[in-house]
Amino acid sequence: MIEVLDIYKLYRMGDSVVRALDGVTLNVGEGEFVSITGASGSGKSTLMHILGCLDRPTRGAYRLRGQLLNTMGDRQLARVRNKYIGFVFQTFNLINRTLAVDNVAIPLVYGRETSTHRAAMAALERVGLSHRAKHRPSELSGGERQRVAIARAIVNEPALILADEPTGNLDTRTGTQIMEIFRSLHQSGTTIILVTHEMDVAVQAQRIIRMRDGKVLADERLTDARRSELRSETMVVS
Repeated sequence: MIEVLDIYKLYRMGDSVVRALDGVTLNVGEGEFVSITGASGSGKSTLMHILGCLDRPTRGAYRLRGQLLNTMGDRQLARVRNKYIGFVFQTFNLINRTLAVDNVAIPLVYGRETSTHRAAMAALERVGLSHRAKHRPSELSGGERQRVAIARAIVNEPALILADEPTGNLDTRTGTQIMEIFRSLHQSGTTIILVTHEMDVAVQAQRIIRMRDGKVLADERLTDARRSELRSETMVVS
Protein backbone atom coordinates (compact mmCIF):
# COMPACT_ATOMS: atom_id res chain seq x y z
CA MET A 1 0.00 0.00 0.00
CA ILE A 2 2.76 2.42 1.03
CA GLU A 3 6.21 2.50 -0.54
CA VAL A 4 8.76 4.98 0.77
CA LEU A 5 12.14 4.92 -0.97
CA ASP A 6 15.19 6.80 0.31
CA ILE A 7 13.30 9.85 1.57
CA TYR A 8 15.11 12.90 2.89
CA LYS A 9 13.64 15.99 4.52
CA LEU A 10 16.13 18.82 4.96
CA TYR A 11 15.64 22.14 6.72
CA ARG A 12 18.07 25.03 6.49
CA MET A 13 18.70 26.82 9.79
CA GLY A 14 21.10 29.68 9.27
CA ASP A 15 24.31 28.24 7.84
CA SER A 16 23.50 24.65 8.82
CA VAL A 17 21.20 21.98 7.38
CA VAL A 18 19.04 19.81 9.64
CA ARG A 19 18.24 16.32 8.34
CA ALA A 20 14.79 15.66 9.79
CA LEU A 21 14.64 12.52 7.63
CA ASP A 22 17.89 10.98 6.47
CA GLY A 23 17.32 8.27 3.86
CA VAL A 24 14.17 6.52 5.13
CA THR A 25 12.97 3.46 3.22
CA LEU A 26 9.96 1.37 4.28
CA ASN A 27 6.88 -0.46 3.00
CA VAL A 28 3.49 -0.86 4.68
CA GLY A 29 1.09 -3.47 3.37
CA GLU A 30 -2.67 -3.19 3.03
CA GLY A 31 -4.38 -3.85 6.36
CA GLU A 32 -1.26 -3.58 8.54
CA PHE A 33 -1.19 -1.94 11.98
CA VAL A 34 2.19 -0.22 12.38
CA SER A 35 3.56 1.97 15.16
CA ILE A 36 6.40 4.44 14.69
CA THR A 37 8.26 5.41 17.84
CA GLY A 38 11.34 7.31 18.90
CA ALA A 39 12.49 10.20 21.04
CA SER A 40 11.57 13.80 20.32
CA GLY A 41 13.44 14.92 17.21
CA SER A 42 13.81 11.39 15.83
CA GLY A 43 11.84 12.26 12.67
CA LYS A 44 8.67 10.29 13.38
CA SER A 45 6.27 13.24 13.11
CA THR A 46 8.03 14.53 9.99
CA LEU A 47 7.58 11.10 8.41
CA MET A 48 3.91 11.11 9.44
CA HIS A 49 3.35 14.49 7.77
CA ILE A 50 4.89 13.25 4.53
CA LEU A 51 2.85 10.02 4.60
CA GLY A 52 -0.27 12.15 5.12
CA CYS A 53 0.58 14.49 2.21
CA LEU A 54 0.81 17.41 4.64
CA ASP A 55 4.43 17.96 3.65
CA ARG A 56 6.75 16.95 0.82
CA PRO A 57 10.12 15.21 1.00
CA THR A 58 13.20 17.12 -0.14
CA ARG A 59 14.05 14.08 -2.23
CA GLY A 60 13.12 10.43 -2.54
CA ALA A 61 9.92 8.69 -3.66
CA TYR A 62 6.59 8.14 -1.90
CA ARG A 63 3.93 5.94 -3.47
CA LEU A 64 0.46 5.30 -2.08
CA ARG A 65 -1.40 2.49 -3.81
CA GLY A 66 0.96 2.81 -6.75
CA GLN A 67 0.55 6.57 -7.17
CA LEU A 68 3.74 8.63 -6.98
CA LEU A 69 2.68 11.44 -4.64
CA ASN A 70 5.78 13.60 -4.30
CA THR A 71 5.38 14.85 -7.88
CA MET A 72 1.73 15.86 -7.46
CA GLY A 73 0.44 19.42 -7.20
CA ASP A 74 -1.34 20.75 -4.11
CA ARG A 75 -4.85 20.12 -5.46
CA GLN A 76 -4.02 16.54 -6.41
CA LEU A 77 -2.56 15.91 -2.96
CA ALA A 78 -5.66 17.38 -1.33
CA ARG A 79 -7.83 14.94 -3.29
CA VAL A 80 -5.63 12.02 -2.26
CA ARG A 81 -5.80 13.09 1.40
CA ASN A 82 -9.57 13.36 1.37
CA LYS A 83 -10.11 10.10 -0.50
CA TYR A 84 -7.61 7.75 1.10
CA ILE A 85 -6.41 9.16 4.44
CA GLY A 86 -7.98 9.85 7.81
CA PHE A 87 -6.08 11.81 10.48
CA VAL A 88 -6.17 11.63 14.28
CA PHE A 89 -4.11 14.16 16.26
CA GLN A 90 -2.99 14.47 19.88
CA THR A 91 -4.78 17.81 20.25
CA PHE A 92 -8.01 16.55 18.58
CA ASN A 93 -8.20 19.57 16.19
CA LEU A 94 -11.97 19.96 16.58
CA ILE A 95 -13.89 23.19 15.89
CA ASN A 96 -15.09 24.29 19.32
CA ARG A 97 -18.19 26.18 18.19
CA THR A 98 -19.44 23.24 16.10
CA LEU A 99 -21.49 20.25 17.22
CA ALA A 100 -19.77 16.85 17.38
CA VAL A 101 -21.78 15.49 14.44
CA ASP A 102 -20.86 18.50 12.30
CA ASN A 103 -17.17 18.13 13.24
CA VAL A 104 -17.33 14.53 12.05
CA ALA A 105 -18.94 15.56 8.76
CA ILE A 106 -16.15 18.00 7.78
CA PRO A 107 -14.27 15.59 5.43
CA LEU A 108 -17.54 14.90 3.62
CA VAL A 109 -18.18 18.62 3.22
CA TYR A 110 -14.67 19.08 1.78
CA GLY A 111 -15.41 16.19 -0.57
CA ARG A 112 -18.60 17.98 -1.65
CA GLU A 113 -20.86 15.16 -0.52
CA THR A 114 -24.50 16.22 -0.45
CA SER A 115 -25.69 13.88 2.31
CA THR A 116 -23.44 14.09 5.37
CA HIS A 117 -25.57 13.71 8.51
CA ARG A 118 -26.31 9.99 8.23
CA ALA A 119 -22.69 9.08 7.52
CA ALA A 120 -21.48 11.28 10.41
CA MET A 121 -23.93 9.65 12.80
CA ALA A 122 -22.85 6.18 11.63
CA ALA A 123 -19.20 7.09 12.33
CA LEU A 124 -20.10 8.34 15.82
CA GLU A 125 -21.98 5.09 16.39
CA ARG A 126 -18.83 3.10 15.51
CA VAL A 127 -16.88 4.85 18.27
CA GLY A 128 -19.75 4.61 20.77
CA LEU A 129 -20.59 8.31 20.85
CA SER A 130 -23.79 8.79 18.88
CA HIS A 131 -25.56 9.91 22.08
CA ARG A 132 -23.21 12.94 22.24
CA ALA A 133 -23.76 14.04 18.63
CA LYS A 134 -25.39 17.34 19.59
CA HIS A 135 -22.72 18.39 22.08
CA ARG A 136 -19.88 20.81 21.37
CA PRO A 137 -16.26 19.82 22.11
CA SER A 138 -16.19 22.03 25.21
CA GLU A 139 -18.98 19.85 26.63
CA LEU A 140 -17.05 16.62 26.10
CA SER A 141 -14.27 14.90 28.07
CA GLY A 142 -10.83 14.43 26.53
CA GLY A 143 -11.60 10.83 25.67
CA GLU A 144 -14.91 11.80 24.09
CA ARG A 145 -13.22 14.49 22.01
CA GLN A 146 -10.71 11.96 20.75
CA ARG A 147 -13.58 9.61 19.83
CA VAL A 148 -15.13 12.43 17.81
CA ALA A 149 -11.76 12.96 16.12
CA ILE A 150 -11.56 9.25 15.26
CA ALA A 151 -15.13 9.33 13.92
CA ARG A 152 -14.13 12.27 11.71
CA ALA A 153 -11.10 10.29 10.49
CA ILE A 154 -13.21 7.28 9.46
CA VAL A 155 -16.35 9.03 8.17
CA ASN A 156 -15.32 8.78 4.52
CA GLU A 157 -14.09 5.19 5.02
CA PRO A 158 -10.41 5.86 4.23
CA ALA A 159 -8.02 3.03 3.44
CA LEU A 160 -5.40 4.53 5.76
CA ILE A 161 -5.58 6.14 9.21
CA LEU A 162 -2.62 8.17 10.46
CA ALA A 163 -2.67 8.80 14.21
CA ASP A 164 -0.12 11.19 15.75
CA GLU A 165 0.21 10.65 19.54
CA PRO A 166 -3.54 9.87 19.83
CA THR A 167 -3.28 8.98 23.54
CA GLY A 168 -0.80 11.72 24.47
CA ASN A 169 -3.33 14.00 26.19
CA LEU A 170 -5.33 11.21 27.84
CA ASP A 171 -5.11 9.34 31.12
CA THR A 172 -4.14 5.66 31.05
CA ARG A 173 -7.69 4.29 31.29
CA THR A 174 -9.01 6.54 28.52
CA GLY A 175 -5.95 5.85 26.38
CA THR A 176 -6.65 2.12 26.69
CA GLN A 177 -10.22 2.68 25.45
CA ILE A 178 -8.94 4.67 22.46
CA MET A 179 -6.49 1.90 21.57
CA GLU A 180 -9.37 -0.60 21.67
CA ILE A 181 -11.09 1.47 18.98
CA PHE A 182 -7.96 1.40 16.81
CA ARG A 183 -7.70 -2.37 17.20
CA SER A 184 -11.34 -2.72 16.17
CA LEU A 185 -10.76 -0.54 13.10
CA HIS A 186 -7.72 -2.63 12.19
CA GLN A 187 -9.71 -5.84 12.53
CA SER A 188 -12.23 -4.40 10.06
CA GLY A 189 -9.44 -4.06 7.47
CA THR A 190 -8.23 -0.47 7.88
CA THR A 191 -4.50 0.20 7.58
CA ILE A 192 -3.28 2.11 10.64
CA ILE A 193 0.01 3.93 11.21
CA LEU A 194 0.36 5.30 14.72
CA VAL A 195 3.12 7.62 15.92
CA THR A 196 3.82 7.51 19.66
CA HIS A 197 6.66 7.93 22.14
CA GLU A 198 4.89 5.57 24.59
CA MET A 199 6.18 2.00 24.29
CA ASP A 200 3.06 0.58 25.99
CA VAL A 201 1.05 2.06 23.12
CA ALA A 202 3.54 1.19 20.37
CA VAL A 203 3.65 -2.52 21.22
CA GLN A 204 -0.09 -2.88 20.63
CA ALA A 205 0.55 -2.74 16.88
CA GLN A 206 1.53 -5.72 14.71
CA ARG A 207 4.82 -4.10 13.80
CA ILE A 208 7.01 -1.44 15.35
CA ILE A 209 9.39 0.95 13.56
CA ARG A 210 11.87 2.72 15.80
CA MET A 211 13.53 5.93 14.62
CA ARG A 212 16.54 7.94 15.69
CA ASP A 213 18.13 11.03 14.11
CA GLY A 214 15.92 10.83 11.02
CA LYS A 215 16.76 7.19 10.29
CA VAL A 216 14.95 3.88 10.78
CA LEU A 217 16.83 2.24 13.64
CA ALA A 218 14.77 -0.98 13.74
CA ASP A 219 11.71 -2.46 12.00
CA GLU A 220 10.24 -5.63 13.46
CA ARG A 221 7.05 -7.64 13.58
CA LEU A 222 5.89 -8.25 17.12
CA THR A 223 5.14 -11.54 18.82
CA ASP A 224 3.52 -11.68 22.26
CA ALA A 225 6.90 -12.62 23.74
CA ARG A 226 8.60 -9.63 22.10
CA ARG A 227 5.85 -7.29 23.32
CA SER A 228 6.50 -8.46 26.88
CA GLU A 229 10.25 -7.89 26.44
CA LEU A 230 9.74 -4.34 25.19
CA ARG A 231 7.32 -3.54 28.01
CA SER A 232 9.82 -4.91 30.54
CA GLU A 233 12.64 -2.81 29.03
CA THR A 234 10.47 0.29 29.37
CA MET A 235 9.73 -0.46 33.03
CA VAL A 236 13.43 -0.92 33.79
CA VAL A 237 14.37 2.36 32.07
CA SER A 238 11.62 4.30 33.83
